[in-house]
Amino acid sequence: MSTTAVRPLRADAVRNRALIVDAARKLFAERGLDVTLHDVAEEAGVGVGTVYRRFPDKDALLAGLVTAKYETLVELAEQAAALPTGREGLRQYLLGAMQLRSSDRSLSTAVMRAAPQTAEALELRERLWALMGGVVARAQAEGAVRQGFTPDDVPAVSSMIGSIADRTRDEHPDAWRRYALLLVDAVCPPAGELPPLVGEPLAPPPAGCAVARP
Repeated sequence: MSTTAVRPLRADAVRNRALIVDAARKLFAERGLDVTLHDVAEEAGVGVGTVYRRFPDKDALLAGLVTAKYETLVELAEQAAALPTGREGLRQYLLGAMQLRSSDRSLSTAVMRAAPQTAEALELRERLWALMGGVVARAQAEGAVRQGFTPDDVPAVSSMIGSIADRTRDEHPDAWRRYALLLVDAVCPPAGELPPLVGEPLAPPPAGCAVARP
């Protein structure tokens, strides 16, 4: 039997990887996919050689962003699956996924289209879908979710909220929360009486023209 084992990354290497991923996420969100690894190194405050050691090219960096996204969603789904009821789990996951999407300025869509599909990302995606399938199944068994709702619907409803967040971030940074709650209540109402919506409705165009912008 081989005695060779995969060594875990040192603490400084873990820190540098996190700095690089966070910097890349920020720059891609601000500038699009034309960002270079040198740009990322400067934003992260590390040497460009450090970036190349972790991510030898832009494809690898984009794949790293996808992996980080799935890691976050899997963690969120694991927390949802551990809650006492499917209703609580599904509501928490939906609101958490919407909150994540509200902060990324459509970055996830661009990155997912551009990044290569790595084995690690695919494995995480399968793990996510299995967890969410279990959460939805529990909620269905409890009669807590609308019939026909599946995990495949989650990206669509998250994108709806992301669209509102993208268009209102400067003028009304928390407006998405009102509409996220509206959607989650429609899919999986809370037990008991519905609570009031948070925030205020957006004014119609032209007064609230942020939503009307193409």
